[in-house]
Amino acid sequence: VDNVTTNPIVWACVTLIAGDISKLWLRLVERDANNIWTETENPAYSPVLRKPNHYSTRIKFIEYWVLCKLLRGNSYILKSRDDRGVVDAMYPLDPSSTKVLISPSGAVFYQINADALSGVPDDVTIPAREIIHDVMVPLWHPLVGVSPIYAAGMAAVQGLRIQSNSSKLFLNGSNPGGVLTAPQPISEETAKRLQTYWEANYAGSDNVGKIAVLGDGLKYEPMTMTAVDAQLVDQLKWADERVAACFHVPLWKIGLGPMPAYGNVQAANIEYYQTCLQALIENIETLLDEGLKTGINLGTEFDLDALLRMDTQTQMDLVVKAVGGAVFTPNEGREIFSKKPKQGG
Repeated sequence: VDNVTTNPIVWACVTLIAGDISKLWLRLVERDANNIWTETENPAYSPVLRKPNHYSTRIKFIEYWVLCKLLRGNSYILKSRDDRGVVDAMYPLDPSSTKVLISPSGAVFYQINADALSGVPDDVTIPAREIIHDVMVPLWHPLVGVSPIYAAGMAAVQGLRIQSNSSKLFLNGSNPGGVLTAPQPISEETAKRLQTYWEANYAGSDNVGKIAVLGDGLKYEPMTMTAVDAQLVDQLKWADERVAACFHVPLWKIGLGPMPAYGNVQAANIEYYQTCLQALIENIETLLDEGLKTGINLGTEFDLDALLRMDTQTQMDLVVKAVGGAVFTPNEGREIFSKKPKQGG
């Protein structure tokens, strides 16, 4: 994982997904008699949702949660409780130092290492009720998630090797290595002298552009294919596309292709949400509801408006039609554009 994350496409995918989810406002919502969920405040849940712990903001808390899940396959959140038993802080744990344990009776526990940030002074094993565990893809066990790196790793490594080889190629002025040939046999001493002279005067980026004078029938012949012959660009593009596919990220989102011809921004963002983000977002919402024990009439919900926001002209047309059709009041329409209400609206 440490090596693969240096691949620009892996970096682009995981930071894009984690950033897009973490920027969404996380709301506490309540269900009314009409089965409509609206934002609310509750002293038992609202404070910890706004400030999950003493060292991270809500945005960085969610961002780290998602990054651990994408890169390591599992996210572990340790719950801290006040004297009433209410969760008053949530601490993300290092997934590489957290282990799931199952007792002979089937009870689930978590073994965690000492963590000063989370207030855990020593290695300890705790019951599952004190951990929120978000599993990526449980290929072989329901409590062991597998990261997309499992499938994207080979393509990512291939992309890194292509970039490394290209870097060496261009460091040498885009000229590959080669051999000096002579029409007659030469002694080993002469061969070593020619090799030393050639490397000192014509190899490396500092010697690019120098003119080589060959005599005595010597001839220089390139030994490897050029970048054009090897089609490095096409191979690198193929590797990048495979990585993006494993993370379910549309190519246009990371600069690998044009935007789809849908005619508006919202349609493209809806596709991105459905194929890439929705499962991750709804998992977090469900796990928070269960971890905080909000009950059936309270819950957490990400505000998707920032993600699925349409272009201004389309949004304006929709609001005008909704107000005219009595779906919105004028003031509700004004609120969408952050405008204060007007009397009679």
